[in-house]
Amino acid sequence: MHVWKFGGTSVGKPDRMQSIRHLITADDTRKIVVLSALSGSTNALLAIGESLKANNDTEANAQIDTLKQHYDAFVGELYKTEAGRAAGQQVIETEFSFIRSLTRIKPFTLKQEKELVAEGELLSTQLFQAYLDEEGVASTLLPALEFMRIDADNEPEIQYTEQRLADMLPAHADKQIIVTQGFICRNPRGEVDNLKRGGSDYTASLIGGAIRAEEIQIWTDIDGMHNNDPRIVKNTFPVRELTFDEAAELAYFGAKILHPSTITPARMFGVPVRLKNTMDPAAPGTLIADRADGAAQQQVFKAIAAKDGITALYIHSTRMLNAYGFLRRIFEIFEKYKTPVDMLATSEVSVSVTIDNTDRIDEIKAELSTFCDLEEPDYDQTIICIVGNFSADNEGVAVRVFNAMQNIPIRMISYGGTESNLSMLVHGRYKAQALNALNEGLFSV
Repeated sequence: MHVWKFGGTSVGKPDRMQSIRHLITADDTRKIVVLSALSGSTNALLAIGESLKANNDTEANAQIDTLKQHYDAFVGELYKTEAGRAAGQQVIETEFSFIRSLTRIKPFTLKQEKELVAEGELLSTQLFQAYLDEEGVASTLLPALEFMRIDADNEPEIQYTEQRLADMLPAHADKQIIVTQGFICRNPRGEVDNLKRGGSDYTASLIGGAIRAEEIQIWTDIDGMHNNDPRIVKNTFPVRELTFDEAAELAYFGAKILHPSTITPARMFGVPVRLKNTMDPAAPGTLIADRADGAAQQQVFKAIAAKDGITALYIHSTRMLNAYGFLRRIFEIFEKYKTPVDMLATSEVSVSVTIDNTDRIDEIKAELSTFCDLEEPDYDQTIICIVGNFSADNEGVAVRVFNAMQNIPIRMISYGGTESNLSMLVHGRYKAQALNALNEGLFSV
């Protein structure tokens, strides 16, 4: 069985949703199809939530009317028969009745907001299932809220998902297509919750791992993962194969096509992930697996990604000289305030770290100051991440990178922590220059 995920732009228009039906039924492979909300819906629902939190019911109801009109028009174009349109309209009336009921709950809390935002996926999947019914496809809708759950730390309970799907799937053995929602889940209290933004990729990977799928396919509107950011750099190209480690580094450090958490469940269970393009289904896309093939394995430089909004902290202490326990004390503070560190550089008396979450930076600085000297943090930094085959046997890797970056100030360097990642910290103003310079220096013939 395969798991195929389609994002919001892939289902954002009736003709796109119709094309997905042709894609998923083009062969006899059984598939679990994970759908995001229609493009724009999640933002619209969040905006409604903001109005309700501000007690602006008039604005919220106007926003609901506008969104419903969009769905009414969508249904009018999606279905070919009166019965199909009636089924689709019934979905809309039911879900928007629930959305309006949330406007009457005072105060409007985070619990209601999560129920509201979940409506995007609940609408898209029910409309798609009604369309498959109209087309006579052997399919069923399996609600994600019945098998996706997070724990008290907001981490997915994959063993729960594994057991629930093992119990539920046999009842649908006669169905070629099983439709479900991405992003949404329940929390330990049984309330509607979610896997945060971008979580539909994560859902697909969790399901793929739980059922030991033959392959997970993430369908977007771009031909796989590119070697660089095509919004900034000209002459980029799709990377045909990546290892799990390489893809995880790229996703974490800014490659927008893949949610950073997606790789973990797939890698845990050894399920290959393929990135495909709904606009060009015949294109090979990008295959992510345990190992690349011979040619891809020999390729030194694979791809570049950039992560913005980084803050650098510079920590100094003469007491670090020949002292043990110093780094432990530093990282205990970051752990205490649940603030992950992206990059790390050390000398005998100094430590530099980068973080992408400054919510608790004042508390972190205050505690560090009790045993360290701190420089003023550098804000608005960017991490440039280069992935590839950087084993010790490959000579000249650093030379080529630094030659390409010779005209750009570098604040930090991380190299050697893995054999697949070389990262540098630059000020955000140099991001575009750095990406273009590296593209020219590492990938030009």
